[in-house]
This record gives sequence, C-alpha cells and structure tokens, in this order.
Amino acid sequence: MSYESEQFIAEARATLRRGSGPVELDEVRRQLVQLLANRAFVERTCGRGAAGGLHRLHVDAERGFEVLVYVNDKARKSPPHDHGDSWAIYGQAIGYTDMSEYRRTDDGSSREVAKLELTRRYRLNPGEVGVFVGSAIHAIDYPDGSRFIRVTGTNLDAIERLAYDEQSGRIKRMGAQQAT
Repeated sequence: MSYESEQFIAEARATLRRGSGPVELDEVRRQLVQLLANRAFVERTCGRGAAGGLHRLHVDAERGFEVLVYVNDKARKSPPHDHGDSWAIYGQAIGYTDMSEYRRTDDGSSREVAKLELTRRYRLNPGEVGVFVGSAIHAIDYPDGSRFIRVTGTNLDAIERLAYDEQSGRIKRMGAQQAT
C-alpha cells in the first residue's frame, strides 16, 4: 500500500506534538521523502493535469503547520529571504529547485541593511527534501514546470519575514506569498 497524504499528515502531526526541534523536523523531512516516493500522489497532486499556482493541501488546526503544493508554470528566482520565526521543509516533486543558503556577517542590529555571505548551493531533485530552521536565510531558483511541496510551521503570511537585496544589502519586509 502506498504512503498517502493522509498518512503523512497524521504522522507529521504526531511528530510535531513532541516539538519542532531538529530531531522532529528531520523526522518530518523523512516522512515527506516517503510521500514524494509515491509517484501516483505526485502526479495527482501536482502533475500535468494540476492547476497552476499555490494550493493548500492541509492546514493543521491543532499544531498550526501547513502543507502547501506549488505548481509553478513559470520559472522564478527569489531574493534571499527568511521565514521569520517559522521553519520550512521543501520537498521537490517535479523538476528541480536550486537552493542557496546565506548567513548574515554583520552584527544583525540594523533593520534596514544587512551583509550576507553565501554559504552553500545545491539542487533539490525529485524526491529530495531540504529543511530550513528558524530565520535561516535562503533563496530558491526553479525553471518552468518545477513543482514542490512545502511544509511550514505556521501560515507565513501571518508573521514577519525578511527579504534581502544581494547587491545593496537592503532589507525588505515581505507581504503575502512573496519569495515563496
């Protein structure tokens, strides 16, 4: 029997009841890997026949986490950004996403300007999953037709998140569904 979204959601909820530290988030990451291995689920949820855009697969009333499906028709490159006080787990379903991770090299005291250093670049291919904890700064870059599942600790539109201009260092407060 294939691992389905209902089983993933139930197991993620049980895991997150214990907390949202590195151990629990890695467990949810492994659960998402298992879900993405179900090619029938991937095709149904974000395959050729899926409507483009962002779709909420699940909003957990008890724990507050969300499972979001991104069916991206057009390529996009985000600026470096964070997810505020939340965590995010990206699971590649179709295509790929190039990920870049950064760290602030200034003292963090300015709310207007930051200095960033690129620390890591890698590609998420189908079935691969990346975890971003706390205010980890990262950027995503994907081609036309890329699709991924993102699990977040909360509705990111409801919390402060920051985007960074790589050239000037200017910090921008993000609005709804910016910088996915």
